Amino acid sequence: MKKCMKYWPLYVIGVLVSWTSFAAESENYDAAAAYQTSCFACHGTGQAHAPVVGDVIEWEIRAEKGMETLVQNTINGLNGIMPARGLCADCSDEQLRAIVEYMLEESK
Repeated sequence: MKKCMKYWPLYVIGVLVSWTSFAAESENYDAAAAYQTSCFACHGTGQAHAPVVGDVIEWEIRAEKGMETLVQNTINGLNGIMPARGLCADCSDEQLRAIVEYMLEESK
C-alpha cells in the first residue's frame, strides 16, 4: 500500500495534464472541418431529407426547437434517419454542440 501512496502525486499530475490537454484541444476544435468530415454528406447535399447548411428557413425552424434539443437529436439520432452522433463516433458531446453551432451560424 505504501508503494501506491508513494506514486500518488504523479497520478494527480498525470490526470491534471490530461485534463488541460483535453481543454486545450476543445478550444482549438475545428467544427468546420468536422462538419466536412462527418456531416457534409447529408447536410451539404440534402440526402435523407437533411436540412442543407445555408438553407435559412429550414435552419430557423430547427433553431426554434432550442440548442439543447438540436444537440440531443445529434447525439441520439433522429427519426431513424439521422444516425446517432451524426456519424462522428469520436466526437464528444461538446464537439457535437460546436458542429451544430457552426451549422446554425452558416445558415443565417
